[in-house]
Amino acid sequence: MSSKKKNGEDGPITIKKYANRRLYNTATSSYVTLDHLCQMVQEDVDFVVYDAKTGDDITRAVLTQIIVEEEAKGQNLLPINFLRQLIGFYGDNMQWMVPRYLEHMMEGFATNQEKLRQSMQETFGGIFPFGNLEEMGKQNMAMFENAMKLWTPPAPDASSDDAKESGAPDTKTDSDAASSESLDDLKTKVEELQKQLEVISKSEKKGS
Repeated sequence: MSSKKKNGEDGPITIKKYANRRLYNTATSSYVTLDHLCQMVQEDVDFVVYDAKTGDDITRAVLTQIIVEEEAKGQNLLPINFLRQLIGFYGDNMQWMVPRYLEHMMEGFATNQEKLRQSMQETFGGIFPFGNLEEMGKQNMAMFENAMKLWTPPAPDASSDDAKESGAPDTKTDSDAASSESLDDLKTKVEELQKQLEVISKSEKKGS
């Protein structure tokens, strides 16, 4: 998929969604369906969707609906474990990092996909490099899973609970010290995640 979007004369094409759930393409002055919008995405045509009544930008909701429709048709791209992990991050204090991380991963995959397509065209009639794609997928998933582990809070320390029950003094009752420790822990996790992203970036450069 090309990184350059195909826009209308004045930027992204405007799609209006009416109360009856009908979608109206203002560029073609015609009603469209989710299947049409799905095809537009696949053809790299940029568009935004607005609620015809309120004027709110509902592009994210409509794109999510397209994914739900495609998954319901059996076009399963999202593994169950991935969906569970993703849902688990809603409301998490690291939620703000997930969108950018996923965006980076998909951009890298799209870049490698273009290289694979070109390689297949150049070697048509020979052995297609599907093995390389499979290995790349395994590496990317390993990177993602490692990042997920970085953000998963550690299990409670049983020895700490025992100490509290036995009446041992708690050396971490000071709120300032606890706050500082929390910030240091967050900083460490962010730094580790950045290293993961750098590894992915270097891997992509070597493959170019």
